Amino acid sequence: MSPSVAETNAALTAPGQMFEMEEVSIRGLPYRVWKNAPPSLRTVLELSRGYGERTFLVYEDERTSFEEHFRQAATLAQRLIDHYGVEKGDRVAIAMRNFPEWAVAFWAAAATGAIVVPLNAWWTGPELEYGLADSGAKVLVADGQRLERLAPHLSGLSELTGVIGVRTTDDDGIWNVPPEADAYQDVLGEQPAAAGITLPDVTLEPEDDATIFYTSGTTGKPKGALGSQRNICGNLLSLGFSAARGAARSASSSTPIGETATAPAQSAYLLSVPFFHATGCHSILVANTAAGGKLVLMRKWDPERALELIERERITIFGGVPSMAWQVLDSPDFQKRDTSSVTSIGYGGAPAPPELVRRIEEMFPGRTPSNGYGLTETSSVTTMNSGDDYLTHPDSVGTPVPICDLKTVDPAGEELPAGEVGELWIRGPNVVKGYWHKPAETAQTFSDGWLHTGDVARIDEEGFVYIVDRAKDMVIRGGENVYCVEVEAALFEHPAVSDAAVIGIPHQVLGEEVGAVVTLKPGAEVTEEELRKHVGSRLAAFKVPVRIWFRSEPLPRNPAGKILKQELRNELVTRH
Repeated sequence: MSPSVAETNAALTAPGQMFEMEEVSIRGLPYRVWKNAPPSLRTVLELSRGYGERTFLVYEDERTSFEEHFRQAATLAQRLIDHYGVEKGDRVAIAMRNFPEWAVAFWAAAATGAIVVPLNAWWTGPELEYGLADSGAKVLVADGQRLERLAPHLSGLSELTGVIGVRTTDDDGIWNVPPEADAYQDVLGEQPAAAGITLPDVTLEPEDDATIFYTSGTTGKPKGALGSQRNICGNLLSLGFSAARGAARSASSSTPIGETATAPAQSAYLLSVPFFHATGCHSILVANTAAGGKLVLMRKWDPERALELIERERITIFGGVPSMAWQVLDSPDFQKRDTSSVTSIGYGGAPAPPELVRRIEEMFPGRTPSNGYGLTETSSVTTMNSGDDYLTHPDSVGTPVPICDLKTVDPAGEELPAGEVGELWIRGPNVVKGYWHKPAETAQTFSDGWLHTGDVARIDEEGFVYIVDRAKDMVIRGGENVYCVEVEAALFEHPAVSDAAVIGIPHQVLGEEVGAVVTLKPGAEVTEEELRKHVGSRLAAFKVPVRIWFRSEPLPRNPAGKILKQELRNELVTRH
């Protein structure tokens, strides 16, 4: 019989164990923290050099070793200081697809003590401009496609003093890059001999600011979640703990609690999510940098290409969001490719139906998938469900890591008994400091160390968390959060629109797609395609409704004036 969750937690966190905890004061409140977590990202980068010539990054036919990556990151870090005057606390933004240079820029900026600001590469020019202006970025590292989008907007960014262009030509053609952008290769220049390369002399503490990741806001404008060094580095131990607990609680495991099962010589991770997500950065880039894993980058997601790379690179771990796992399983190439190297399939970021667990068990015998729950505001991992626990609780996102406290509360903020449904609140050293320069939004979402997630959940007696509903007015399309207020605001900008409501449309692969219901002003006329183009001119493509319903009668509302979106979904989506 497997040990209980509490017994497993106690054994793995006992004094002297890798996952030992200690209590520290953070902003005047006591927290349990991982005693053995690296103190800063700089420490992680320094340790990664020890993997030497082992392959770190694979992109198409390009291969970068850990030593090469360290030398490039250290050199760029020094250039950021010498050429652009970057100092500790300055913001360095990154806007590009998953190129190897993304990783170099991230680690270089982190090594200077700057706050790294990953921007959503799918954003339009105005959206990217907002992220740069809101963060007050001093330097931007961007690829050609993002620079072309930003070209008309750079002149208005007074705090941006340096722009570095990466891969300004590619398979799609030559991008119209602003002339003030410095070429990445020119900035990097000739690197000193390996023996002469060291990181800049910067002192970093666990509570120093480290990152700003943007997430949707209550006004429709994204909010920058300000993360600390402890937030992002502690996630490394949370990931390791989750894996150890899943193994210890699997009935088939022969490894005693507290010992680590033999791992493959080098894990190989197929990266299918963006680096600019907390998952892609915290749980994949940082984790593989620390653990010496090989990261195989995809130019864009394609299930057939994914299967090709799984075979070619002997991938041990793949996943992303549930839709990607579905697409791989459903691919006509699945039976043609050798997937025997895969040992783990992990996903999150969107609801995962229990049917997916059964499909993976059927097509990858003995290789149970895992999922979890976390937010940008929790620096990725909060709960994890893997091994036998996932088989016995396939509709759960698992149990929390022991540095976190979770509870469900009623509308008055009072804690509810186990099993009762309420809003999920989270407290722990993984919760970010707040929203960058947004004190009102911070006060609304964080109180006494507790993050009010807005997600509706229940927690059973053993601590397994079940997400019942998601944050209000949020559509999750293939793992991408679409805040309905933002799309509605764009629809309202059209002169023919009188009222609008954005809802999620169920989709087998993406989980959800964006739908909209609109009423028109008397005598006004507009087509669905015209409205879609109108929204597309203002927002990123993934936010544009794939279906728009025109409604002659007023939208249904409750006495407080709030649109009854569930009623609209029941009425329209079932017919869709």
